[in-house]
Amino acid sequence: MKIGYFTMPHHPLQRDWSVTLREDREAVILADRLGFHEAFIGEHATDAAETITSCLTFIASLAYETKNIRLATGTLNLPNSHPVTIATHAAMVDHMLEGRFLLGIGPGALATDFEVFGTLQSDRRAMFLESIEQILGIWTGAPPYDLNGQFWNVSTAKTMDLDVGSGVLPKPYQKPYPSVVCTALTPYSKGPTAVGERGWSLITSNFVQGVGAASHWEAFREGCENVGDRTAADKWRVARLIFVAEDMETADRYAMSLDGPYGLCMRHIHYKLSANDNLGVFKNSLDQKDSAITPEYCMKNLVISGTPEIVADKILALRNVAGPFETLLYVGVDWQDRYLAQKSMELFAREVVPRINT
Repeated sequence: MKIGYFTMPHHPLQRDWSVTLREDREAVILADRLGFHEAFIGEHATDAAETITSCLTFIASLAYETKNIRLATGTLNLPNSHPVTIATHAAMVDHMLEGRFLLGIGPGALATDFEVFGTLQSDRRAMFLESIEQILGIWTGAPPYDLNGQFWNVSTAKTMDLDVGSGVLPKPYQKPYPSVVCTALTPYSKGPTAVGERGWSLITSNFVQGVGAASHWEAFREGCENVGDRTAADKWRVARLIFVAEDMETADRYAMSLDGPYGLCMRHIHYKLSANDNLGVFKNSLDQKDSAITPEYCMKNLVISGTPEIVADKILALRNVAGPFETLLYVGVDWQDRYLAQKSMELFAREVVPRINT
């Protein structure tokens, strides 16, 4: 099993933005030093708790301070930007990383982002699909491109001058383009099937329980097999909130308290999903009542914490229920206690992972 890192990120509202940005960068640099395979970085424009507004900008700031870790957008919310902006900026970042780049994409999930970008009443799924088709068309095509859609048109036909390089959009470092990754949040959705059929990779969200993850695996495997791809497990990632400590007292106090950084993250997401009548994401079975899905319930069922031995056993138990994911994404939260947060990542990489892979 390979290990990766994922961060939305999530911080208390009162924390200084410049400080949390430095902290979030330190976490990725530490992950690189500890041998994490990849790191996914989220973005939102209008969330004072999830404070990276441009994951591409954030990744670019790490390009020359990391050595081996692959850096990924997690995700770029495609309806919020013009496809040309995304294609050109992502291509540049791929060159800065010399191929250590993954393109994580999605339609977005935050209503205030939809409103501020003017897509609140739009068909964002249609926008998402048109955008990625145009991005890939730019990367595999040639001037003048002439990509026409319902929402955007891409062409340099009227003004291009190839003798001086005008009207040429840049291509990525990786050929024909970086791996494309999507995130699945809703259990029993057929979305993972479509992801597999397109040859893309899949992440199961850390807010989905093991049985929900298993539904993602079945759908994703079906999609991959529909196009003759037998590598579904290699392209499937599962994210989890994980905290590793040297003793159970510390693990329970830091990771399982609703007042701790893991509890703060869970309470925040629980509130958002409840407000949008979407608590089904957290459920272990479809017949569970919403009243049973409390923040405490979510903490108990979705946070993996303990000593290295206990955490390793819990991860293996998750894999037995969910399916054969090849990459586990360690979800980063606020460093309420800097030492414990860093120590957890170190124990995870140096003591938990060897136990899993024995």
